[in-house]
Amino acid sequence: MSTESRILCPALQQRVTTAEAAAAMIPAGANVGMSGFTGAGYPKAVPGALAERIKAHNAAGGKPFRINVLTGASTAPELDGKLAEVDGIEMRLPFQSDPICRERINNGTMNYADYHLSEVAQYAWSGFFGKMDIAIIEVVGIREDGSLIPSSSLGNNKTWIEQADKIILEVNHKQNARMEGMHDVYYGAALPPNRKPIMLTEPGQRIGELYLRCPIEKVVAVVETNAADRNTPFKKPDDASRKIAEHILEFFDREIKLGRLPKGLLPLQSGVGNIPNAVLEALDSGPYKNLTAYTEVIQDGMLKMLKSGTLAMASATAFSLSPEGIEEFDKDIEFYRQKILLRSQDISNHPEVARRLGVIATNGMIEADIYGNVNSTHVMGTRMMNGIGGSGDFARNGYLSIFMSPSTAKDGKISSIVPMVSHVDHTEHDVKIIVTEQGLADLRGLAPRQRALAIINNCAHPDFKEQLLDYFERACASGRGMHTPHLLNEALSWHERFEQIGTMKPNA
Repeated sequence: MSTESRILCPALQQRVTTAEAAAAMIPAGANVGMSGFTGAGYPKAVPGALAERIKAHNAAGGKPFRINVLTGASTAPELDGKLAEVDGIEMRLPFQSDPICRERINNGTMNYADYHLSEVAQYAWSGFFGKMDIAIIEVVGIREDGSLIPSSSLGNNKTWIEQADKIILEVNHKQNARMEGMHDVYYGAALPPNRKPIMLTEPGQRIGELYLRCPIEKVVAVVETNAADRNTPFKKPDDASRKIAEHILEFFDREIKLGRLPKGLLPLQSGVGNIPNAVLEALDSGPYKNLTAYTEVIQDGMLKMLKSGTLAMASATAFSLSPEGIEEFDKDIEFYRQKILLRSQDISNHPEVARRLGVIATNGMIEADIYGNVNSTHVMGTRMMNGIGGSGDFARNGYLSIFMSPSTAKDGKISSIVPMVSHVDHTEHDVKIIVTEQGLADLRGLAPRQRALAIINNCAHPDFKEQLLDYFERACASGRGMHTPHLLNEALSWHERFEQIGTMKPNA
């Protein structure tokens, strides 16, 4: 498909308009489903034009103009940032990573609902979010029959198109037209009691269609854009990240020798960020070949693994590439077309599939407590960071669930291992492995008190280890119960101390 022929449907050629004209079709209070997942495939023009309209409306006085924004996951400043800046979002779900959104969520001026990403489509179909008024979807192109060539993320696009009364399409000429054919859109999902098994038994298997179905009569506007996805470049792995990666690779080697993992491992799921990328980089420098990935996002590290042969195939719902990663992808897209499949997120994150494939899930965390509960969303228990994303989809259902973090934060003032987490996203029942740069704790088969000693001795920073052991020993001696010993008057005192004096260290 050439740059001049991205809109091949005659009827939709007649609906090409400006971003401003399209934004004028969105009323205050609307439920708006937008494409986008981890900074990929989000609409680039209409949200900004809508933000300008909201800004002008609010400046004129009267009732505030806000909409409810539903996406696949996080987007970028052109969408979340601009709408949040003009106080244009009433409710945001299911995941975000924008600093302005985060500030508004935490100061109470924006509502935010945090969901497991695999559940969002089902919730929408069940009516939990109300009627979907408008969908704004970025695509690579429109075919003669009105079907859509998906962009760099699929996310919840299928659901938004099906649910919305009206559809606005952004045809992005900057997205590589040769992505056509990389997608697998599954139309066989259904709500109970009509649900059938998803017959996907290996990451590279196709079970759906190449294109998004789109009723032509629902499309009210087509906007042409020419703007790249915007993602923050990944940092080079630091010493802590490299040590965490080393611990995980040593663990894999041990599991292979014990016969609990095959030599080719199992399909990999990797959360987004610098530490997961360091793990991918370490895997790429190891002895592994022809691995597979069944995950949410394709990161820079996975492109390198595909090129080297460490990774044979990757299934995801979106890209999450740095500018350098996008350049590499575009340069050799014919190679990557044969090795990458993008699926809707209700399939990429589906618990049934993750359990069947035996996924190895590696995700980041904010903190873990001595019994293995993990907080991955809230700073000091109350302030939202980004959201749970897909980590819970894979942690509970994967063959292995690994959570990673440096052992300290804020220049050593915060311990990532605490007596009790200030917020629970992943319970002790779903967390199998905890890793910091200090070491790895394998929690499988351990009772709570055994887990506590494994986590403290292997994962805690030396500056906090003695303090944690003291807490645990006094909790055991308290006589309040020996299954999961706690001192309730001290369990969250570490967080309280940080709030009061700026450090968790007791003698600061």
